[in-house]
Amino acid sequence: MKRSKEHGSGKLLLLIGPSGVGKSVVLNALRERHPELHFPRSATTRPRRSGEGDMLYRFVTDEEFDRLIAENKVLEWAVVHGGARYGTLEEEIVPFIESGKTVVREVDVQGFDSIRNHHFFRGPDAPYRLESLFILPESREQLVERIRKRAPIAEDELQRRIASMERELTYVRLCDHQVVNREGALDATIESIEKMLSVS
Repeated sequence: MKRSKEHGSGKLLLLIGPSGVGKSVVLNALRERHPELHFPRSATTRPRRSGEGDMLYRFVTDEEFDRLIAENKVLEWAVVHGGARYGTLEEEIVPFIESGKTVVREVDVQGFDSIRNHHFFRGPDAPYRLESLFILPESREQLVERIRKRAPIAEDELQRRIASMERELTYVRLCDHQVVNREGALDATIESIEKMLSVS
């Protein structure tokens, strides 16, 4: 899925993987170690929490979110967490690719589908370069155990999440790269990603 080099080294790297595999932990570690990378904010309609700044989110009204969608300024979006919408904005991605930066974004599989099929990134003649990294667990059993430990859940909900996990794991074959996020070995995971990105 490596695409156009029209903008030099600039590209979008998507981090993908099943829920509970540690995507956010990996993203935060990369953010701390590599300020030269760009980590875009999410647009969201959820209320701002007390003391919350603007580093991670751009807070918008439902009307503004609707306008951004209508103007094709949202690359992907979803309804989560009690009805609030979250999305990836063009303005948080494209200008940074054009300046030659690597943009790193965590998405779920639905977001991955939306972005890889967007005209900015679709096909060999796409104007912008897209790469994808799938983060794998050591085993399915490990991931199920992580789901259990997050919070007490009913058996039917557990089975629903396991089914979702199995569907998400099928996306590994669509990605350019993969890395196993082993328990207690975050540094090794990050080092593998750094080699892939040619940064250290």
